[in-house]
Amino acid sequence: MWKKDIYSLKIIFWLLLLCCIAGLSAQQKQSLFDLANNKGLFIPDFSYAGYQFGEKEIAISENSITLNAIDYGVIADDGKDDSKALLTIFKKAHELKEPVVIQLPPGRIILSEILYFERSNIVLNGYGVGEKGTEIFCPRPMMYLKNPDDLKELREYLVKLDKVQKEKENNIFLPFSQYAWSGGMFWTRVKGARVKSYLKEYDVLPKVLATIHKAQRGSIMFSVTKNTGLKEGDVVEIQWFNKKGKEGKILSELYGDRDLKIGSHHWNYPDLPLVRQQVKIEKTSKNSITIKSPLLLDVIPEYDVRIIEWKHLEEVGIQNFKITFPFSNRIAHHVEQGYNGIYLTRVFNSWVQNVVVENADSGILTEAIANVTIKDIVTLGEKKGHYTVQMGGVHNVLVKNLSVYNDTMHPLSFNTFSTKSVYSDCEVFKNPILDQHSGVNHQNLFDEIIVHLDPLENNSYPLFAGGGAGYWKPSHGSYSTFWNIKVNFLSKLEPEGFIKLDGMNDGPNARVIGVWGNKKIEIDYKPDAYINFTNTPMELIPSLYNYQLSERLNR
Repeated sequence: MWKKDIYSLKIIFWLLLLCCIAGLSAQQKQSLFDLANNKGLFIPDFSYAGYQFGEKEIAISENSITLNAIDYGVIADDGKDDSKALLTIFKKAHELKEPVVIQLPPGRIILSEILYFERSNIVLNGYGVGEKGTEIFCPRPMMYLKNPDDLKELREYLVKLDKVQKEKENNIFLPFSQYAWSGGMFWTRVKGARVKSYLKEYDVLPKVLATIHKAQRGSIMFSVTKNTGLKEGDVVEIQWFNKKGKEGKILSELYGDRDLKIGSHHWNYPDLPLVRQQVKIEKTSKNSITIKSPLLLDVIPEYDVRIIEWKHLEEVGIQNFKITFPFSNRIAHHVEQGYNGIYLTRVFNSWVQNVVVENADSGILTEAIANVTIKDIVTLGEKKGHYTVQMGGVHNVLVKNLSVYNDTMHPLSFNTFSTKSVYSDCEVFKNPILDQHSGVNHQNLFDEIIVHLDPLENNSYPLFAGGGAGYWKPSHGSYSTFWNIKVNFLSKLEPEGFIKLDGMNDGPNARVIGVWGNKKIEIDYKPDAYINFTNTPMELIPSLYNYQLSERLNR
């Protein structure tokens, strides 16, 4: 039913809008192409986002061994719990050296244990999301499962810092849940590898492979020192630090020279990287290396930039099934019970595709991943959720064709440390927010997004409202980009004048290009946003990501 609804709404929306499209002048057309080609105004190149840097289609290895879940005791539609059988087949898959596909049968499968992906070259495949597809029903939230070892540090952090959700008007004074932004019934991990730092006593010195003293933002080739043997094909992490406290030059590079309130986490932890970027090494020659995707920031000695070992999995796929949770009332923000679908950590060149998630607290959560494609996703249900597909601590991640039917706090959200990642061709049907969640997230792209909304009584709507904790403010760093945001105002009443889209007061140097809809719009985005092509349908370049990718591949 939802597929018919989305199709009908898109057809109606486009017919209404195409009726009132005015042609662009030759000068306007040239200006638009100049923006897309990064001529004059800086706009990041987002084309490296996604599986295999967008250069190859997702594909299962031809050498894969298929393990049929039925052969290991999984029986669909019998009303019995299938967790033991699924754990058995996962154990077998992790014993094999060859690439492996775990094939689920059609019908309803019941799961009440976490399934961990702890090896590369593994795919979990269902029979699709239709009536004759595969449904995995998770009857209990994660709060009733054994506490995951991976979240031990987080649990201690929440207690030590007395993290409590306080809502006097709702009589709520409840401790944060470890599952508010972490964990999932399907969980990728490198066992024992930390994915996020919370407490100093858990800090461990990484394996430093090289250092960089000087390079320019956007470079792919530069010199390194103290090279311990970087090799072609290595996937490593580059880290930038702020060792100069409140006066650190890196803060100006991240946020510009505006008088913005910058949170204390930017200097209270000088031994933890403030910016990180996972890269693939293309070439090495003596002390020179070439990386696949461009440097996020300049490199100067003050930033103490280093290259470290990055533990990760590759070619992990999750696809072609539906995850269903029973309906449960939402308790409060940050007090989620753990109805979480998929948790991606420590993966590179991997994917999730053709997945529906119903009644989740969070559909797909992420942390410390790079070059992952998450596409053809639907979230729905009567329950109000926290996230749909969230990007936290990610680099070069592509979320494409996400349809959000359920009400959520943050339907599209870039979280702490997210960089050069993209939401493209997504649609939000309820209470849309294009959230940027504080914490040095910068150079991210909302691309070809459709939102459906009712304006407030004052003819405004906080489409750009940013969340996150004050100690990580501002809401985002420089060069966050919005391209071709299509707004369908649901009310049939004609407003007096323009409808204002606002909500962002501390987002420096944003690029807001091509916000338009079926009523006249004005944009209020602070401070110093570059705003252009408002109320202009973006026919020439509907997707900046697709355009940049095509241009790069054709060079």
